[in-house]
Amino acid sequence: MKTIFPDAERRHALQEAIQQGQAYTLAQEDIAFLASEDLRPVRMQLELLKTEHALREHNVRATIVVFGSARIMSLEDAQAAVVLVEEQLDAQPKEATLERALVVAKRRVEQAHWYGEARRFAHMASTCFQHEGPCELVVMPGGGPGIMEAANRGAFEAGERSVGLNITLPHEQYPNPFITPELAFRFHYFALRKMHFLLRAKALVAFPGGFGTLDELFEVLTLVQTQKMPRIPIVLVNSAFWQRLIDFDFLIEEGMIAAADAELFVMVDSAEGVIAALRTFYSGTTAQPNI
Repeated sequence: MKTIFPDAERRHALQEAIQQGQAYTLAQEDIAFLASEDLRPVRMQLELLKTEHALREHNVRATIVVFGSARIMSLEDAQAAVVLVEEQLDAQPKEATLERALVVAKRRVEQAHWYGEARRFAHMASTCFQHEGPCELVVMPGGGPGIMEAANRGAFEAGERSVGLNITLPHEQYPNPFITPELAFRFHYFALRKMHFLLRAKALVAFPGGFGTLDELFEVLTLVQTQKMPRIPIVLVNSAFWQRLIDFDFLIEEGMIAAADAELFVMVDSAEGVIAALRTFYSGTTAQPNI
């Protein structure tokens, strides 16, 4: 077989083609490889470790997790939304979709009270419970809009740090502007995000919310009930909402949960009520966060 030696230009082109090929790419730089199905365990490990590394680096040892709806707005935003829908209805009278939108928009104005309470609570908690050195009880919501934004905003306005655990969604979720930048994280896997919510959690505060809030709340209740995690204070804010949404007495009557399980949480109706519940839970303890 005749051996052909390419000229210098051809040799260079061949070498360049090799160097630009996926096979030649360093493993840690090969995005297609890292995104492959076989690498899912590695991606999950990286997602766990990246956030863990940063939280340790910034001395965040204990957190107050805050759950709640992304749809609840500040009063200003809710009122502006009502005005916008009313203007649209003026242009298209009796449009059924817009009429329903107006009902929802007006409901958002009422719900804005809870945005304010989440904001006040986070301000109070951050002012009371963060200290120099180890950061005791740093507020940790999901980092998105709504109640999550309110919690980050309260800490921001107190001049204290707060964490945000964002998640990639079909409709892109952006971080709210009040998260401490070095503590703003983004997740692909819900499971890893939930794990980080609970690894440092010393308290859980749940405001009104939908499927996501309920999913997160009941996972924590189940983990505490089954003793898969230490008991922490679980505070449900807006007792009227929670009592209408979930009939815990019915679950007890039907034997689906024990009467003692209803003692795993408390219901309150104000930011002050949340603070009082946390202080009551940890009163007289020394092994837990400084409250």
